[in-house]
Amino acid sequence: MGRKKVKHELISNEYVRRTTFRKRKAGLLKKLSELTTLCGIMACGIIYSSYDPQPDVWPCPQEACRMLERFKNLPAKKQGKYMMDQKDFLDKSISKLNGRLETENKGNREALDMELLLIGFLADKKSCSSEVLTEIGHILDEKMNFLTKRIEFIKGFRPTKLMADDDNKKRVEHGLEKGYPRNYSGCYL
Repeated sequence: MGRKKVKHELISNEYVRRTTFRKRKAGLLKKLSELTTLCGIMACGIIYSSYDPQPDVWPCPQEACRMLERFKNLPAKKQGKYMMDQKDFLDKSISKLNGRLETENKGNREALDMELLLIGFLADKKSCSSEVLTEIGHILDEKMNFLTKRIEFIKGFRPTKLMADDDNKKRVEHGLEKGYPRNYSGCYL
């Protein structure tokens, strides 16, 4: 049976809040134990609550003190290397998303420029240099490959992967890094 989505807000009923705290604390300490056993790392947990006069310490207070002392003896640069508060986490996420947005915008601008060039050429029937025609030919080839892969994908066939490693660059340019066609906004179809 599936669980319903939990709202992350203060539980108003004191009894339910205390019961939830007790269960989640036990689950957290169990996960800490599994993490240290399975991954062979050192970990400790200290949980303060208004329900108990003393904090809960895992695995034991002496071991937790040893680990904290070992941590304090590290250089300040190593101590804070992987530390992140909520503001840092959000700043990092925003900068990562801004980078992706800029990349997508650049790709969209280039595709739009080429499409406008092609439309202008076809509408005005002007003569173009061989370089422009070659570029238009490449764009049309890319679009044809994209549409072919998309049709295969829709029909239920997995697109064939390109054989040579030299073609990996073309696969990335065509949006087929993982063998699935992508639209020009970068989303997998």
